Amino acid sequence: MKPDLPTKKWLNLAAIKIMAAAAEAEARKRDVQVTICIVDEGGNLLFLQKADGAGLNTIQIVQKKARFAALYRRPSKTAADQLSGGNLQWLVFPDAFPNQGGLPVQVDGHTIGGIAASGAASEVDEAIAQAAIDALL
Repeated sequence: MKPDLPTKKWLNLAAIKIMAAAAEAEARKRDVQVTICIVDEGGNLLFLQKADGAGLNTIQIVQKKARFAALYRRPSKTAADQLSGGNLQWLVFPDAFPNQGGLPVQVDGHTIGGIAASGAASEVDEAIAQAAIDALL
């Protein structure tokens, strides 16, 4: 008897293009220059785009936000909130990045990746990431 193997969803190129276009459109609507990053469930880079006016530091920051969201399966804001509440463990966890703007991409209760923006106010970065997820799902 063969086991029933699970089927796995992932962020394919079509999904990445939808998310990237929606994130870029939201950034344009808000008139901000950001770097956008999409990673797979293991935090591996799938997409990175830096707007002309975004700072060079956003390239590393956005990848850390997206990786956190994918690996910890929660918004990067949760670590920022806990850190400001005195919980210092996020300073030593591997791949932890306590800064708002990264969100997990979840389908049917499973995290299949992460997306983040960096370069605007943190709540705007998160709204840009959310617009990308909303466009996909």
